[in-house]
Amino acid sequence: MELFLQSIVNSLIQGGFFALWAVGLVLIFGVMGVVNFAHGELVMVGAYTVWLLHAQNDVPFLIAIPVAIIIAMMIGLVMERFLFRPNRTDPLAGLICSIGVLFILQVIAHEVGGTGPAKQVAPPFNQIVEIGESLRIPMQRLFSLGVAIASLGVLWFFLTKTKLGWALRAVALDREASALQGININRISMIAIGVGAAMAGLAGALMAPLQNITPHMGHNVIITAFIVTIVGGVGSLSGAVAAAFIYAAFHTFVTAYFNGTVATICGLLIMVVVLIIKPTGIMGVKVSE
Repeated sequence: MELFLQSIVNSLIQGGFFALWAVGLVLIFGVMGVVNFAHGELVMVGAYTVWLLHAQNDVPFLIAIPVAIIIAMMIGLVMERFLFRPNRTDPLAGLICSIGVLFILQVIAHEVGGTGPAKQVAPPFNQIVEIGESLRIPMQRLFSLGVAIASLGVLWFFLTKTKLGWALRAVALDREASALQGININRISMIAIGVGAAMAGLAGALMAPLQNITPHMGHNVIITAFIVTIVGGVGSLSGAVAAAFIYAAFHTFVTAYFNGTVATICGLLIMVVVLIIKPTGIMGVKVSE
């Protein structure tokens, strides 16, 4: 029972990370029509920023987090302006450019952190919250879950209650019609990738005290983000969030009772089954040309 309850808590925390990864990827793809393969590396940038500032230079953790968000956002904006915008009519060229950025960011991480063992950040909140007699949850994990849920709530409010959010959703639905209505496509694209990159940077910053940090940690991030995006429905933010928590629960329980490799393989099988049964994903809709 203790393992079961602990797995539930861990799945919620992991689901928060998965959702932050996936909504950023969905947002960028929906508005810009480009698959950003460097999205996982933006998560890595957030984690490395916290390691460099907090673990190496004693900058307070709560200050390092917004710095990580800003750096990831700036990288995303540079990618949009100089890589994705000139190749707007050629999605394949944008994808290839993002792969190039992926390797560049990995090389920079190697130069900044050097070679050797994975980097680690001591949890700034090292208290333990006890629930009942058997469930013990580190405060660092609860903090990460709370920030992730709050960030998703702010994103939901932005997309559903503000004019910029409405414009962003309109462009995701129909770029040409939105342009005819006077919406500035370039501006909306910058907002989309800025928000998506910020979510990735935030995820990396929150993950830094909870796992090892390496230049290649973005690989698992992008694989998971793609699984969650496809299962939830490409272009569906609500589907991505729902699929993130569902997949996190599945992955956590399989890992707890078997191992991580089996969990990843089963996750890919689930994606294939969903594509066979419902190609649009659990919350995606079929769009007719």
